[in-house]
Amino acid sequence: QLQLVESGGGLVQPGGSLTLSCAASGFTLDDYDIAWVRQAPGKEREGVSCISSSGTSTYYADSVKGRFTISRDMAKNTVTLQMNNLKPEDTAVYYCAADFPYLTVQDLCIKNPMYDYWGQGTQVTVSS
Repeated sequence: QLQLVESGGGLVQPGGSLTLSCAASGFTLDDYDIAWVRQAPGKEREGVSCISSSGTSTYYADSVKGRFTISRDMAKNTVTLQMNNLKPEDTAVYYCAADFPYLTVQDLCIKNPMYDYWGQGTQVTVSS
């Protein structure tokens, strides 16, 4: 069975940090570009960060630039999103998604394509 599983969400105070992890089973993440996408209630889906299959290209939405870092661990078949200096507006369900490489990482994030695989999502809540 091919699936993505996110972990690492939770409740954190403003200014705090969380590390989200996306793990794959049944396929190799190295073959796919990966997107971290978030969905907050009443808001449009937003691609916050994307990384190419090789790991050499990354993209960050302006809303998270300088605070979030995306990276791959090919040995563990995972993609991590390190989130620092979290703000209440970062509150959302965060999904990882995998797409066979055909777009730039910027287009992967901002054009909201039909990703090949989705995880089930993990809730991130930033509140005091």
